[in-house]
Amino acid sequence: MCGICGIYSFSSLPPESREEVQRMNSSLRHRGPDDEGYYFDSQVALGMRRLSIIDLITGHQPQSNEDKTIWVILNGEIYNFREIRKYLIHQGHRFQTKSDTEVIVHLYEEKGIDFVEELNGMFALALWDKATKTFLLVRDRLGIKPLHYTFYQGRLYFASEIKAILQTDFPREMDWEALHQYFTFEYIPAPRTIFKNLHKLLPGHRLIIQNNSWKIEKYWDIPYRENPSSSPHPEQLTQEIRTRLQESVRKRLISDVPLGVFLSGGLDSSSVTAFMSQLVKEPIKTFSIGF
Repeated sequence: MCGICGIYSFSSLPPESREEVQRMNSSLRHRGPDDEGYYFDSQVALGMRRLSIIDLITGHQPQSNEDKTIWVILNGEIYNFREIRKYLIHQGHRFQTKSDTEVIVHLYEEKGIDFVEELNGMFALALWDKATKTFLLVRDRLGIKPLHYTFYQGRLYFASEIKAILQTDFPREMDWEALHQYFTFEYIPAPRTIFKNLHKLLPGHRLIIQNNSWKIEKYWDIPYRENPSSSPHPEQLTQEIRTRLQESVRKRLISDVPLGVFLSGGLDSSSVTAFMSQLVKEPIKTFSIGF
C-alpha cells in the first residue's frame, strides 16, 4: 500500500502549493513508511509515500523519462510489467531502474494515453507530460486502489485518501445525498464521497486534462456475450477457472520482500494458499485474526 497526492493548476501554482502538497503527503505516511518523494514545477506538484515491494533500492518515486518531461507516481502493482518491459526494450527504450513505475513512463511514450489498456494490475496513478501539457489520473479496472479528486479555485487536487485533500483549504461541506446513501447501503457509491464536490474516480476510468480542458472517460468495461453460440461444458469451465486462478496467483508472487497469506477460513483464501503452495518452494507464512 502506497499513497499519492498532488495538485494541477490551470494557470500557475501559487507559492504555498509546495507546502500544501507536503502536508497532504505527510498525512499519507501510514500508507508508505519506506520512502517519500516530490516533483514540483510551475503548473504541477506531486507527492508520493512508498511501501517498497519491487526494486527496493532504485524504485524511488516520482519517476521520469530521460529528458524529465514525463513524470509518474503510482500506488499499486503492475503484474505484467516484466512482459511490457521486454517489449519496450525491443522497441528501443532504455531503463534506469527495475521498477514497474518506470515501465509506465516508457509505455506512455510508446502508446500515449491508451497505455493503460495494456496494464494488468491494481493501481491508481498520476502522469504529467510537461511537453504536451497533458495530465492524467487513472484508476484500475476494478477500483482496487482508491483515488479521490476535486476541482477547487482553478486547480485539481487529488489523493489516495480524502484526509489528504482536507489538508488544504478545501471547504468541508456535507453532501447530504451521500449521507443518505451511506445509511441506505452502509457505504457511499462512487463517484460521491461524504463531502460535496469531492469525488472518487470511478473504476476503469481516467481523468484527462489537455489544452486546459478536462474530461473523464471509461477505458474498460466488463465484456458480455449477448448471444453465446453454445454453453461450455461444466468440466471445461472448472478447468478454465482453475487455470486462471493459478495464473493470477503466480503473477502476484513477484516481490522483492517476503510474501504471506491472510487466511479468513473461507474457500477464497484457502484456494489462494493452495495455489501458492504449488508455486513456491519455501514454507508459506499465513496469518489469521479472530474477533
